[in-house]
Amino acid sequence: MSFRSESTIAGYARATVDLRARMTDYTRSRFAHQYLKAFLEPTEDATSGGSDLQASVIDAFNRAAHQPWQDGEPYVLAPAMTAIIAAAAQALDLSGDIVGNDVAPSDAGVLFLPEPIYERGIHGQVTSIGAIAWAKFHNTASGRTGWWITGWADRDDPLDPAAARRRRQLAEAPELAAQFGPYVLHSFAEIPIGTPITAATDVPPDVDRDWETAPDGRFCLDESSLRMRAVAAVLYAFWRIQEQPLATVAQPPLDRPARRRALRASLRHDTRVVMLRRTKPVTEPTGEAKWRYRVRFVVRGHWRRLTNADGQP
Repeated sequence: MSFRSESTIAGYARATVDLRARMTDYTRSRFAHQYLKAFLEPTEDATSGGSDLQASVIDAFNRAAHQPWQDGEPYVLAPAMTAIIAAAAQALDLSGDIVGNDVAPSDAGVLFLPEPIYERGIHGQVTSIGAIAWAKFHNTASGRTGWWITGWADRDDPLDPAAARRRRQLAEAPELAAQFGPYVLHSFAEIPIGTPITAATDVPPDVDRDWETAPDGRFCLDESSLRMRAVAAVLYAFWRIQEQPLATVAQPPLDRPARRRALRASLRHDTRVVMLRRTKPVTEPTGEAKWRYRVRFVVRGHWRRLTNADGQP
């Protein structure tokens, strides 16, 4: 089951239970821990200290990346909200700002995007943001508190260039491909609590790179023009907008099979679907009440930084 086969809020709730149950099984697997360790290898190389420190870092990352799938609060972003969140994330700049302890709706959770937002990394490759997990952390050694955020791509997204690359790489290893969950970890970000946020500094020099094309008609965030990681920008924009009058949060009821599956897997099954607030109802010729949105949104374009022969922008 996936969001591609559902179009109602009740269907979104069913798909959320199914996907979280499968991801919970995946995160308990040995393969998930091996994948996470390989994902963190550059971090380990940059970490000073002995093996005990590295083991504690890996354990902390493991909890932050995997536990929200079972214990966190589930949210689903309705497709009608995707453009709003993408535009807000593109314009977001939190450099120097201080984030409070109550900015997130819960200490841990997972945001599902049935209509993914795509990101183009600093090296030009495009991947989908199909889900974002977050968890509050406290580093007892340094006394720092913040949000650890992980970005996940839909493994079977037919439009995702990263998924196509993954299928080519795993074409000759079907037994390895079968061990992945429905979502694949692809990025990590952090938002500190109570301390000023620093702008991203890992943007490479402006050199010629093979820039992948994003899927037609989809929203794509260019990380080279953002002041923070794309997954963090999308999640923070969601946190703030879901509190506004523009949005409304629905808690659709689960049918009995989905509810029983959630209980067997020890999952929270109070899925919240965040969507545009309905405006004045308009009666169609059939007499059935419909809703049309009467709100305009200004979306700012995002472009690569171009220079002339003299190096002038």
